[in-house]
Amino acid sequence: MEKQNNKSNAAFLHWMKPILTALKELEGQGKPQDVRSIIAKNEHLTEEELSETRGKNNVNKFENEVAFARNYLVAGGYIDKSTYGIWKLTDEGWNVDMTDKLASDIFKQGVTEMKEKRERDADYQWVDFYMEFADVLLKFKDNRSALIEKIKEVYASINLRLPKLEENNEIVDIDPFTIFALFNKGITNDNRVRILTAIAKIFDVNAEVPVAFDGIPVVNNLKATFYYFKDGREEQDIDNLWELFYNAIQYADSLNEPYKSNMQKYYDEVKKQKGVNWNITMGLYWIRPNTFINLDSRNREFLNDVDNMPHYFTVIFSNVNKGLPDGASYFFMCEQARNALKNEEYPYHSFPELSYYAWKSTTDENGNEVPSSSVDSNVKETDYWMYSPGDGASMWDEFSKSGIMGIGWDEISNLSEFKSKDAIKEKLKATYDASYSYKNAAHCLWQFANEMKIGDIIFAKKGMHKIVGRGVVSSEYIYDDKREEYRHIRKVSWEKIGEWELPNQAAMKTLTNITSYADTVNEILNLFIDETEEITEEKDVKYPPYDKNEFLDEVFMEEEVYNTLVGLIETKYNVILQGAPGVGKTFAAKRLAYSIMGEKNTSRVSMIQFHQSYSYEDFIQGYRPDKAGFKLENGTFYEFCKTAEEDDEHPYFFIIDEINRGNLSKILGELMMLIEKDKRGEKIKLLYKNEWFTVPKNIRIIGMMNTADRSLALMDYALRRRFAFFNFAPAFSSEGFKRYVAEKNNEKFEKLISQIENLNKAISDDESLGDGFRIGHSYFCTENEITDEWLKSVVEYEIIPLIQEYWFDEPTKVKDWSETLRRTI
Repeated sequence: MEKQNNKSNAAFLHWMKPILTALKELEGQGKPQDVRSIIAKNEHLTEEELSETRGKNNVNKFENEVAFARNYLVAGGYIDKSTYGIWKLTDEGWNVDMTDKLASDIFKQGVTEMKEKRERDADYQWVDFYMEFADVLLKFKDNRSALIEKIKEVYASINLRLPKLEENNEIVDIDPFTIFALFNKGITNDNRVRILTAIAKIFDVNAEVPVAFDGIPVVNNLKATFYYFKDGREEQDIDNLWELFYNAIQYADSLNEPYKSNMQKYYDEVKKQKGVNWNITMGLYWIRPNTFINLDSRNREFLNDVDNMPHYFTVIFSNVNKGLPDGASYFFMCEQARNALKNEEYPYHSFPELSYYAWKSTTDENGNEVPSSSVDSNVKETDYWMYSPGDGASMWDEFSKSGIMGIGWDEISNLSEFKSKDAIKEKLKATYDASYSYKNAAHCLWQFANEMKIGDIIFAKKGMHKIVGRGVVSSEYIYDDKREEYRHIRKVSWEKIGEWELPNQAAMKTLTNITSYADTVNEILNLFIDETEEITEEKDVKYPPYDKNEFLDEVFMEEEVYNTLVGLIETKYNVILQGAPGVGKTFAAKRLAYSIMGEKNTSRVSMIQFHQSYSYEDFIQGYRPDKAGFKLENGTFYEFCKTAEEDDEHPYFFIIDEINRGNLSKILGELMMLIEKDKRGEKIKLLYKNEWFTVPKNIRIIGMMNTADRSLALMDYALRRRFAFFNFAPAFSSEGFKRYVAEKNNEKFEKLISQIENLNKAISDDESLGDGFRIGHSYFCTENEITDEWLKSVVEYEIIPLIQEYWFDEPTKVKDWSETLRRTI
C-alpha cells in the first residue's frame, strides 16, 4: 500500500476507499447502512470497533467517520447525493483508483473550498443584522424604560444572567452602543448566537441571525458599558450617546450635511465623557459598518503598517496613535478611507473586509487568537541569526550572488503547510530514519519558515571561526521546487561579503537565533565597522500603540489612581511600587511605561531583577575574566544611560524587580547621588575608569518591592528619600475587578472573593502582619472558565500555604481559616 501523506492525517480518510469498494459491490448505489455493513465485512471489524463511541454525546465513531469520508467524496465529485438516503457512485467514482495521497488531496481541497465558501457567505452576514437592529433601537430613543425591559426579557428567555449594567444592577437608563456591546465582547460564539436569536425574536429583527463574527471588534468585558454608573456620570451622558447614535444613522443613510454637523457635535461631546474612548469608533462601526471605520488597537496597528496598507492609506491615519481623534478628524478619516478602498491594490474594499483582514493577521489557521505571552509580544524587533550556507559554506558563492539563503531537507516539501514543530518531526521521521528525534532539524526548519522575518540580520558563517557575510532578510519564506537542492529559501540583501575572524567559536547548528546574546551580537557587528564609512542609521521599527486607556483595560486601577502614579513618576523620576505578592506590581510596570510613552517601544524599556549576588560590576562597570586575563566591561544600567543620552527628548524606563533583594548601596555606588532628580545631568567619575558619567534627565526608574517578605531588610533613609513609594493594594474593591467577578458568573467564586476580603481584614488587623501582607487579587485572575477544580487548586496550593507562612506560630488560626475557605468552595 502507498505510504500515507503526512500532510493530512484526518482519522476518517482511510474510509474513502472502502466506501467506494462497497458501493461497487452494491452495483453503484445503496443505503448508508448497507454500505457500512459491507465495509464492516470487508475490513473484518469487530463488534467492539463497530460500537465504539466518542464525545459527550456518545457518537458512534465508525458511523461518524464513514459519514465524514462520504461528505468529502461528495465534495470531490465521486458520490452523487441527489437522491435522499441513497449513496450513488458518479462516473468518476466508478473509475478512480483511490490512494492515500488522493484521499489526502480530496480532504485538503474540500477544506479549502469550505473555507472559501465561509469567507464568501458567512463572514459579512452580520452586517445586515447589525444595521437592522440599529434601526429597531432608534424606536426606543425616547422610551428607554421599555428597552431595558426588553433586554431583560432577552436574557431571561435564554437563561443567561444579564451582565452588570448599573450599580447593584438597578438599571435606570441605557444607551444603544452598550446594547450592542452585550454581544460584542469576550463571550463564546454560541452565546452570541443565543443572544442574537433572542433579540431577533423579541425585537422583530427580520435579517438572518449571523453565526460567524470574524473581524468584528469586541470591547473589554470589564469595560463593556459606554457610560459610568449613575454616581460617576453626568446627567446628559446617555442622552448624548443617543443623539450621536441617531445622527450617525441618519448621516450614513442620507449623507446629508446637517446630520454630519450634528454628528460631529455629539461625537465631540461624547468624546469627553467617562467610559468613552476608542470604543466609540467600534460602536459607530457596529451600527453602520460600511460608513464608519473601527479604530480599535488591532485596526490601528494594521492601518499603520505599510506591509498591510498602501502608503496613501497609511498617510490618512498617520496621527491616529496620538489619541482619539475629534469629530472632524474622524469623519475626514472615514471619508478618505472609503475613497481609498476603491483602489484595487489590496484585497479589502470595504471597512468590514479591512477589519476582517486585520483580525486574520492576529489569528492562527483555525481562526483562534494567537496567544500573547506578554504585553510586548507583538513588537516586531530585529532579530540576529547565525547561519551556515551549506556544509562548510559550500553554497555561499551561489547564495551570495543570487541574493538568497537556503536550507536543506529537500524531501520535506513546503514548510508553510506544517502547523507545528511536532508535525515537521513526524514528517522527518517518516521520510528519513525514524530512529532519530530530529529535534534540532525541526526547530531549524520551523524558525526558518515561521520565526525569521523581513528586516532580520543574517551572519553567514564558514565553519565555527569565520564570518563570510552579513545580510538583511528581504522576503518571506519561499518553497522553490524548481531548485535541485536547498529548496527552502528566503531572499537576502547581502550587504557585506568577505572573511572576518570570529572572536569566539560559533554555534555548530545550521541556524541559530543569537539575538539574546547581546555581547556576541555586538562583537560580530563590530567586525564590519569601517573607519572610512559613516555610521548608517538603523531601520526604524514600527512599535504598536499603547495608551492610558489600554493600561486601564488591563490593570485593575482607577483612572484617578493612575493619574496620581504617573504624576509621581514625572515629579520624582524614581518610584518604587510596593505591595504584597499578587497585587500586580510586575504585571503593571512595563504597561505603565508603555502607557506613558504612548507605544510599546521596547528599545526604551529595560527590566532586570536584583538578587543577593547582584553587584556594582553587574550594574555599572567592572572587570570580568577573558582570554587575556581581565577585561573592563560596562553593566546594564551604564549601557542604558548611554542609549538614553542620544535620545534625550523621549523618556526611557529602567525597571528593577525585587529591588530590595539587592544591596542597594553596594550596587549603586557613586550613582546613589546621580539618580536623584535634581542631580540628573551632573557628572561624577566612575570607580573603575577615568570617565565622567551622568544619569540622563530622561531616565525614569521604577522599582518593585515585596512588602510581605520578612527576610528582606528595609532600605536605609538615604536611599528612601531618593524614591517615592507607591502602595499597590489588592484591587478586590476596584470597579474593574468587580466587573471581572460579575463576568465570570460563578457563585462559588463570588463567595470565595468575599471570604478573601474578610481574610485580608484579619491580616490587616494583625499587629504582626498589617496591610503589606494582604493577599493580592492576581491569585484569582484567569482567562479560563472558573471551575471547581480551579477554585480548589488556588485555595489548597496557593492561599492556604501563604497563610501557613504568615501564621506559622498560630496553627489554630491557620486551621480555622483553611476550613472556612474550603467550605466556601
